[in-house]
Amino acid sequence: MQIAAPPGCEAAARAFFGELLGLEEIEKPPALAARGGAWFALPDGRQLHVGVEHEFAAATKAHPAFVVEGYDELRAHFGEAARDDEAIPRVRRFYAADPWGNRLEFVAAE
Repeated sequence: MQIAAPPGCEAAARAFFGELLGLEEIEKPPALAARGGAWFALPDGRQLHVGVEHEFAAATKAHPAFVVEGYDELRAHFGEAARDDEAIPRVRRFYAADPWGNRLEFVAAE
């Protein structure tokens, strides 16, 4: 999956997706490395690509969803910046934004 970010996003992408969410950064193919951004491995074998978009506008409706271990700790990290959603019975989830304002959904892995 790919999300867009503004030019110069690499350090914030590594801090957010790498350090906070614990995703392993993977090397971009040499032909794509010059475009900027960063790629991360997801636990299920898929990949998250943070791609540079020069005319960047945050995605505030369309969003990826991440199933996460340590849901309560992650929810606490976001504090008031998170919005809980109880629309689906027995599914614990919340929405928060990445460093550039893109909407992200986090679902408890329970």
